[in-house]
Parts: sequence; C-alpha cells; structure tokens
Amino acid sequence: MNHLKIIIIGAGIGGLTTGLALKRAGYTVEIYEKTSEIRPAGAGISIWSNGVKVLNSLGLGDEIAKIGGQMDKIEYRSHTNELYNQINLHPMTQTVGQRPYPVSRTELQSLLLNAFKNTETVKLNAQCIGVEQDSQGVTAYFANGYQTRGDLLIAADGIHSQLRDYVVGHLVELRYADYVNWNGLIEINPDLGDKNTWVIYVGESKRASMMPIGNNRFYYFFGCPMERGTIVEPEHRQRELKSIFAQWPSPVQYLIENLKPQESNRLDIHDLDPLKTIVKGRVALLGDAAHASTPTLGQGGCQAMEDAEILSRFLLTTNLGVEYALKRYEAERKERTSTLVLKARKRADIIYGKDPHLTQQWYQQLQQETEQDVTQALSKTILGGPFH
Repeated sequence: MNHLKIIIIGAGIGGLTTGLALKRAGYTVEIYEKTSEIRPAGAGISIWSNGVKVLNSLGLGDEIAKIGGQMDKIEYRSHTNELYNQINLHPMTQTVGQRPYPVSRTELQSLLLNAFKNTETVKLNAQCIGVEQDSQGVTAYFANGYQTRGDLLIAADGIHSQLRDYVVGHLVELRYADYVNWNGLIEINPDLGDKNTWVIYVGESKRASMMPIGNNRFYYFFGCPMERGTIVEPEHRQRELKSIFAQWPSPVQYLIENLKPQESNRLDIHDLDPLKTIVKGRVALLGDAAHASTPTLGQGGCQAMEDAEILSRFLLTTNLGVEYALKRYEAERKERTSTLVLKARKRADIIYGKDPHLTQQWYQQLQQETEQDVTQALSKTILGGPFH
C-alpha cells in the first residue's frame, strides 16, 4: 500500500524506530508524545544483534556503533567472587553476523530523534486520551483538545499504555515480577572490572552487574526480590544497596560507593501476560504496550525494533488493506514475543529465588555450561528475528 498517513502514540524506542521505518517506506508519519521532554525509563539497554540489524537497515549502523559499548566477553561470578564461566562473544557475532551494542537509553533515543530531519514529525505535550475508527480511518483525540486522523494508529505508548485496554477489549493489569531493579551509569575504572567484559555477580537470589556502553562507561544494575511498592529516595539508595549486598566482592562495593545516587533509578519490575490480540481494526499495539517483559533476556528494546520492521514490511507488501496488513503483523509477532516474555519471566524467577532449589541448580549449571552452550542460545534468540 502507498500514500498512508500513520499516527504513532509514544516517542520511546519503539515509537521512534517505527516512525523511521515507516518514513523509509514513504509514508506520512505523525508521532505524539505525552511528556514535555523525552526521558527514558532506565539508564542503559542492551541492543543485541537482532535490534542492531534493524537500526542498520534504517541507515543508523554507524551511529549506533559510535554510542555502543565494546562488549567482547560475558563473565558470571558468584557473590564470593568465584568465576563460574567466561564466554567469548566472537563466535556468536560470527554466527549471527553483527555485534551487539549496549548503549545509554538517553543517547539511543537522541540518535533516533535526530534521525527525523523534520522535527515537526514528533509532537510533545500531546496526551492521547482516546481513539475512534471506522472503515475509512482512525481518529486520535488528545487531552489539549487537538485531534488528528489517519489511515492507522500505532500505540507504542509503553508498559503503562493508555490504549491497550481499547485494543484488547478489557482491563489489562500488569504483573509484578517480585523484584526491584536499581540501575545507572558509572565511568569505567579498573577497580570495577575489565572495560570490554559484561560481568554478572549472582548469589543469595540476587545479582549485580556491569555492562560496557559507549564513552567509557558501565551500565550497572542490581536486582533483589522485594515486596511490591517499596520506595527509597535517591539519597538513601547507597545505604540500601550496601545493606542488601553486604560482603559481596570488592568491585560491587566499589560500584556502590562510587555510583551517583541522584542519577540512579529504582524500579519495581513488571511484565505482561501474553495478550490474546494486539490489533483492533486499524489500531495496533507495539513494543512494551504489546509485550512488556522483564529485562532478564535483554530483548525488550530489540523486540520493539523487530515490531517496527515487520509492521513496515506488511504494510508495504500488500494491497489488501490496512486491517489485513495489521492482522498479518499480529500473527507474525504474537508467538515470538509471547515466547520471549515467558522465557524472560522464567529466567527472572530462577535468578531471584522463586524456588530456591531451582536457583541453586542454576548456580551449579552456570559452572558447567560451555561457551558453546551460551553462544548457541544467544544466537538462536537473535536469529529468530526478521533478519537472519
């Protein structure tokens, strides 16, 4: 189909990537973001090779490489600093045909935003409060009284989507994953670890990790099982982490001592049960609005990027109408994203001690896994995307 006007709600990673993919296809795109400033949730994100390939296809390969970290190895260590395993990622890169790039979320969203030559494409302070559709198109209504009409609407408005219930047809509640995640950025220092290695410390049903991103920084994150709804203000987070990770190895202690608490994030982690439908007529859910996941596979942003690529392909390659193309998009994406959401959920449950026996088994498995086991599993996930 040609000459479509497409409305996108949400200017996060999913919404911006989709906007770029659809503009590349020749469509008119309008993106609406409810906030006055685009501020990402979380400090960093791992863009695995399947996500990088989508960005490459949009002409952003050089830019993502500039802001991405040089992640050559993964190390698993115990909370007593015993080396469980060390994985060289070069064989995986050769198998899938592209390096992964861990990046700053802020820098990634700036990169995507800057790729729109016409900044009028993205409109801020525009909270979508409802949609109506008929056989000819869809109308979006905004809190400020503005309205706009297009041929289809993409709800890429994140885990707290305002439009999800409309598409699904009933109230959808998020599922608390029973753990809290702290994260932020810190300058790389030898006292923290090797600059090209993603190190993950695990033990006591908790984890602490540092992943290299661009500009000589680590993206760090901690995780610990906790009841829903706890609040600790930034100025008290170092003390909280010191208590939770007392006696953990010196790099973890150095990290806690030197992180910037006012620039840290503390998040209750939620995901979504797989939805029965992600499309209603001319309206489609995309990214976290459709399949929010725990971050334990590092595929959340990548799956939003895959959504963008697949949606663009189906719109471009059919003349059977918008609703037909969106149904094809739904059929293509539901199984893959549902599988990954449930896989990430299972992994989170094991990491964070839902069944302590299974968690202990996992620690033992980490010591026995071969490099090939890990790289094959990563490659399988990556190659399940639209670019093989």
